[in-house]
Amino acid sequence: MNRQLTFDLPVKPALGLGDFFVSSSNAPAVRTVLDWQNWPQGKLVLVGPQGSGKTHLAHAWAAQTEARIVSAGSLDVACVEGLAEGSVAVENADAAIGDHDAEAAMFHLHNLALAQGKPLLVTSISPPAHWHAVLPDLLSRMQGSAMVSLSDPDDQLLAAVMIKQFADRQLIVDSEVVLYLTGRIERSFASVRNVVESLDRTSLAEGRRITRVLARQVLDKLAQDGD
Repeated sequence: MNRQLTFDLPVKPALGLGDFFVSSSNAPAVRTVLDWQNWPQGKLVLVGPQGSGKTHLAHAWAAQTEARIVSAGSLDVACVEGLAEGSVAVENADAAIGDHDAEAAMFHLHNLALAQGKPLLVTSISPPAHWHAVLPDLLSRMQGSAMVSLSDPDDQLLAAVMIKQFADRQLIVDSEVVLYLTGRIERSFASVRNVVESLDRTSLAEGRRITRVLARQVLDKLAQDGD
């Protein structure tokens, strides 16, 4: 079969609350994030593995609160005062840990937001207790924050995340293919992302629809590559 040229087109995820699938495994985290009026001290740390829905949930919260969303690694002390004038979500906080300037900006943003009564949402892969921060004051503030975690996905959520990731890539896949995949991949968000990316790439390269046959072949190849 002739192989086709492939292009790395941007994936445009849908980030509205209506696009966020709630199951028994993530419902407690969703309830806590959206109940922002009752966060202790007006702040919350949202923890979860990559691909678990932290960014999606942060955007849904931001839409309700008219919050600004900023990456922790791009924070600068000079912009903190403007950010703290309203609700703010800081994403990937743990990725900026160890960067003195980013930590200082996070610390000042935390203090200003709370002083002005503005809610602060912080997302992270790991809980603050596992951070190796340069600034002890930042660490103590984050460890003193309420925290909620996105749990490992159940079957419903795993399938829903897979369907959404296919849809984000403008791919329509039969439900039997999704059921076949969810019963055979590792129960993690990273595994879903990996298999969706691999199927998309293979389908484009070989000019084939994503069917159960192609799914089996891609899973076999991923298994071989992992050996």
